[in-house]
Amino acid sequence: MMSFLRRLFARGTPQITPAHLRDASEIAALHAASFHRGWSDEEVENLLLDPQVLVHSLRVGGAFAGFVMSRSAADEAEILSIAVARRCQGRGLARRMLDMHMRRLAALGVKALFLEVAENNGPAIALYRKTGFRDVAKRPNYYPLPGGATAAALVLRRDIA
Repeated sequence: MMSFLRRLFARGTPQITPAHLRDASEIAALHAASFHRGWSDEEVENLLLDPQVLVHSLRVGGAFAGFVMSRSAADEAEILSIAVARRCQGRGLARRMLDMHMRRLAALGVKALFLEVAENNGPAIALYRKTGFRDVAKRPNYYPLPGGATAAALVLRRDIA
């Protein structure tokens, strides 16, 4: 048990902070590694400059390890993307990021949070279910998959106010 705890804490303390423009290339690289269609540095920079977009970054032991990004409109917001580097997955860090992000959105007056997730993305769906999201719609053939296949998008919602 002590050996496990030493290994766990040796990985570094996670820090979740607002993202900055200087994080754009790391966010773009992680997004590209995590999703079928990645975002360019320029696309991420434009999102970071948008006053309606809120982005938190995750660092573990000082190294960039994840991000969560949403866009607000009135009292609603949509998660645009969330990703954690493979080396840091399985430690509950995505949930911690999402929880902090939702608290910040609530403080900004957001009452409902939406997101879309591929129906075949079991780990993401499990995360969203654990954090209180529920199904509100399904978009067939939404996400392209390798080999020309597609996956439906589940549209989820969570009240946060």
